[in-house]
Amino acid sequence: MKAEPDSRVVKGKDVKFSIDDFEGVESTPWEGVRNYEARNLMKEMVLGDKVLFYHSNCKNPGIAGFAEVSKEAYPDQITVLASKHPYFDAKSDREHPRWFMVDVKFISRARNFVPLSLLRHLADLSSAIPPEALGYVGQDGINEIKAMPLITRGRLSVQRVSAKCWDVIQTMAEQGGWDNISFEKKKVSKTRHPVDGARPTTRHQRMERLADDAIRDDEPEEQIIDALVPSE
Repeated sequence: MKAEPDSRVVKGKDVKFSIDDFEGVESTPWEGVRNYEARNLMKEMVLGDKVLFYHSNCKNPGIAGFAEVSKEAYPDQITVLASKHPYFDAKSDREHPRWFMVDVKFISRARNFVPLSLLRHLADLSSAIPPEALGYVGQDGINEIKAMPLITRGRLSVQRVSAKCWDVIQTMAEQGGWDNISFEKKKVSKTRHPVDGARPTTRHQRMERLADDAIRDDEPEEQIIDALVPSE
């Protein structure tokens, strides 16, 4: 779940919503998704699905907490029918809703904030052997991180996270241990591709990627993720 911890005013509205804000309200609509693929993933969510609460559009993006879906997908009428709202869409209406949202409730903070730069550092390791300080992640855990859509794709605002990867992230948030590991923040590469080597080589695929970017919500180059995993 993408959330901006720093103030940013769009159409007169401050879109800031940090882990502190989330904990304060306890539950909130997941509004503002304006990408068809992301919307469809949201419509698949069911009660109890787990959500990574992610700080984005800030100096140090990363996973700040955990949440879960408390209400399944319903039409996003609030933001699409209010013309002054940052996420207003004139092409949507009550009878034929174009966008949907779910409600999510706060579960917990990450005891140790998991920065995106750390995940990229681990994904870029030449082997699946973790640094000694993160030995508890294991080789399987490193491979799960390497395969995360956040790493291989990046820019889609709602992405699946495998149950195994969720466990890795949750364990990292609980145990930490990377304070003495040297890693630098990197920009998302526009040419980065999934670990299976797939890439948009056909004109149709390239146009699909461009269309994806064109209708995504107002996100900076330093992408950011809303994530879900299936409930058990």
